[in-house]
Amino acid sequence: MKPIYMDHGSTTAVDPDVVRAMTPYFTEIFGNASSLHSYGEQATVGLNASRQIVASAIGAHPDEIIFTSGGTESDNLAIKGIAYRNQDRGRHIITSNIEHPAVLNTCAYLEKHGFEVTYVPVNDRGLLDVESVKEAVRDDTILITVMHANNEIGTIQPIEEICILARDKGIYVHTDAVQSIGKVPIDVNRIGVDLLSISSHKIYGPKGVGALYIRKGTNIEAISHGGSHERGIRAGTENISGIVGFARAMELAQARFDGDCEHLRSLRDRMIGNILKSIDHSYLNGDLEQRLVNNVNIRFSYVEGEAMLLLLNNKGIAVSTGSACSSKSLKPSHVLEALGLAPEEMHGSLRITLGRENTEAEADRVVEALIEIIGKLRAMSPLA
Repeated sequence: MKPIYMDHGSTTAVDPDVVRAMTPYFTEIFGNASSLHSYGEQATVGLNASRQIVASAIGAHPDEIIFTSGGTESDNLAIKGIAYRNQDRGRHIITSNIEHPAVLNTCAYLEKHGFEVTYVPVNDRGLLDVESVKEAVRDDTILITVMHANNEIGTIQPIEEICILARDKGIYVHTDAVQSIGKVPIDVNRIGVDLLSISSHKIYGPKGVGALYIRKGTNIEAISHGGSHERGIRAGTENISGIVGFARAMELAQARFDGDCEHLRSLRDRMIGNILKSIDHSYLNGDLEQRLVNNVNIRFSYVEGEAMLLLLNNKGIAVSTGSACSSKSLKPSHVLEALGLAPEEMHGSLRITLGRENTEAEADRVVEALIEIIGKLRAMSPLA
């Protein structure tokens, strides 16, 4: 039986159209964009065109796009860059307690170097209260960094309201939009953010490439040093083939946005409804309404997530128990912990993230497999 991949929150297959766009940049247009000869000029044409495409997709100006190696580097550049450049104004940063490790570990690093960080809690559905953010603001606050949508439970945060609050206080706002790009409409001017991180491999583009949007006038310091690439903000020869693939993936995501979102939302709701109806003691993690169209995060009483994952894998079904960045850790999910769940509830959770190629038949097959697997596991469990 054909395998089923439902871990698109971790990564996606590269679209064949993206591969075709990239191929010439490996063997024919292989020049360094910093070179002055014709090979370099050809690479520069691809680089500039890609910057225009990525900028246009989020309502930005091309000069506001800095290409990076992915979401983690973009988050580091945004947070450290603002902190270092603006530390004379203040050394206080606000974030949430359910951020991606790329944000949380960067904030933890800064705490070791003289900065203070306030971690604002979320409610039991994983949503941030803007009033709680407002209460955390101090005279020395220089940055609020809150993810657009959570990578584990899919909750979409009120970034626009946070930006209004921050603008009145003269505070920069950064958001990690790695999970939401291609699934939530993003216009940086409508949202109001000063910095926004995106990544290629979540939208059927290649791994190892991403971008940071930096609003004009935002004071940021480079955190890597070398040549004058990317306006001197991100040193290192640009990954032209990856950048071209990233841009093509963005084009496809824009072109397919409405159809993909309708399809994914339908599959998501079908799976959530069938699981909750068919399996006793099953519960949705996160908010039902303010949720990514492709995210299904369910917890099951009396069973263990890793056991479910392995048994599903034996049936050719790929899902996860949390984010890919922490799935090999034995520690419970910090996101589920922030919702107030007990350890046994956290360990009984699965994250299913759908993609454009998934079908209703596949969704139903996964639900049927879960019914069988959970039945077997509960039959062996003394708790059940």
